[in-house]
Order: sequence, then C-alpha cells, then structure tokens
Amino acid sequence: MNNVKVALLGSGFVAEFYMQGLQNVAGQEVVANYSRSAERAQSFAKHWQIPSATTDLDSVIGRDDIDLFIIALPNEEHLPVSLKLSAAKRNQVCTKPLGRNRAEAKQMFDAAVKAGALHGYAETEVFAPAVVKAREVIEQGTLGKVLWVRSRESHSGPHSPHFWDVTKTGGGAMHDLGCHCIAAARYFFGKHDCITEAMAWGANLVHHDKTKGEDNALLILKFASGGIAHCELSWTTKGGLDLRNEIHGSEGSIFTDVTRGTPIVTFSTKPSGYIIEKADADAGWTRPLPEEAFAYGYQAEMKHFVECVRHGKTPRETYEDGYISNCVLDAGYQSMSSQRWVTVDY
Repeated sequence: MNNVKVALLGSGFVAEFYMQGLQNVAGQEVVANYSRSAERAQSFAKHWQIPSATTDLDSVIGRDDIDLFIIALPNEEHLPVSLKLSAAKRNQVCTKPLGRNRAEAKQMFDAAVKAGALHGYAETEVFAPAVVKAREVIEQGTLGKVLWVRSRESHSGPHSPHFWDVTKTGGGAMHDLGCHCIAAARYFFGKHDCITEAMAWGANLVHHDKTKGEDNALLILKFASGGIAHCELSWTTKGGLDLRNEIHGSEGSIFTDVTRGTPIVTFSTKPSGYIIEKADADAGWTRPLPEEAFAYGYQAEMKHFVECVRHGKTPRETYEDGYISNCVLDAGYQSMSSQRWVTVDY
C-alpha cells in the first residue's frame, strides 16, 4: 500500500516528540506542517524535511492527499481545530488533554463520532513499553485482583510560557499531568472498571509569580470494583521528569520507573547538553535517557495510529478516553474547591 500521509498541526515541544516517534514508523510520510507562526512552520519543516509548511489551516484540511491529521497544538486550539476536521470528515489524532474541560471534550468526541472518521487520543502513558508490559503481566493474572495504583508524574514546570496560563490550558499541574495518571490507572484496573468518585487537593506552593493555578496536586480515584488510585502531580520537582507507577494486587506488585532508573549514569564537571526532558542541570551526576520517544511511548502510539488508518481499525485510545479523562479532572477540580469526594459525572 502507499504510505499513510500525515499532516502535523503544530511545531512546538510535543510536535518534536511526535516527529521523533514518526521517523521510526514505517509506511508513513509527514507531508505538511501547520503552525500559527510562519517562521516556526518554515523552521520546523526544514528541520524535519517536511515538504509543505503553512499558517493556513483551512488549506491543509482541504487537501485530498492527507490521510491523518495530528493535533499537536496548545490546549485552547484543540476544540476549534478538531471541530473543523470533523466537519470535513477527516481522520484525526489529538494530544492530551483532549479538552480544557468536560464540555469541550464532549463537543470534540460527539463531532468526531458523527463524522464517522478515525479519532485517536494520543495519551503516551499507556503506550510506554514499561507500562504496556505491566498491563501484560496483569492480564496473565500474576497480580490477582488489582487493588491499588499509585501513579506519579512530576517535573520543575512547563516548558512553554502558555502552559502557565490556566485560562488557556484549563488548569494547573493536575490538569497538565493528571491525565497521564488517570489513563494509567484506567489501563491497570481495566477500562471496564469505571472511576466513580474523585477527591483532590491542590495548591500553589512555589510558582506564585507564574501561574494562578496549582503547581502541586494529589488526586484520589475510587473505582467501581472498590479499588483506589493515588495520583501525584507536581510542577516543582527538581531533577528532570519523574515517571513512576506502582500496581498492587491481591497476589503481588509491579513497579515501573521510566526516567530515574535509566541504563546509563554520567558524571561531568562540564555541561553535557540535553540530558532528559525537563532536566534542571546538565553537569555533575546525570542520568541520560536513551531513545526518549520510545521510552515515553511516542513511537508506539504513532505506529498504532498509522496502522489503524492503514487497516481501517479503531484505535485503542479514542476521543471517548480523552472525554472520560476530562470528566475525572473536572470532578477533581470540584473536589479541590469543595474539599470533599465528588461523584464523576459522565
């Protein structure tokens, strides 16, 4: 078959990771890059050897040679761009979080379903090799019944200035990082096991001058089975991206640690350059992470979505999953305000 032709909408941080993942996926070709900045579009396209760069979104959507559109834009752009793609009945994948809130995510989900085209939710956490392996162990029955999940995602703060503006993004550290932990918990418990209630705490402990949102949060989730998930989110943790999961069952436990237990350790008195995402120092003792795009799940999710387009299959992460995540996050923010358990409204 011919290559699946891809349009990448966005030219920022996550778009870079998507390109790193896509370059190791056979049978695809990124033929266009859209950016809100002409300079960034041209620079991004030149770096990745993409033949077309533009700031005209409608012209890209109108092309009849593109098989898949990947939304790698800031949160406030997800809804309007996705609705345009759905109106044109185009296959689309959107980065996390799907919407800034439950209402936006519902519009995107409903429009995509009505369009009848493919819709995929690019939640890297559940495509990360270590997390996928953990799920395989669970499916073998090794852990018995899953009872408790602890998931942690933390770093020293967002890479892009717009992420600090909660009116544009939808929330602070819980909104930015919580979607990963929610997805992990649902993956480990199984999607059949519904999240019924949420309780959350959040506060701005450090970044008072940068954001009005919380820079640290705890989110606890009750599952219909009686299980509990404990999510830890922080924008103030130093030392680079910290991704950890614990899954405890009636017969055993699993621990995943993608970024702190890397297979290489270095020491240098001189700057080493890029070490790992959100690294706060590049000298002294460091733990570089080889093949970040693979370790985080970018390559696996991009391969999956390309293959779904090629074979006409439904992705294992769709806009329904993104919508569910937004519903849980909304309940979390209600709980943060009320300081009590909140029933998740789907």
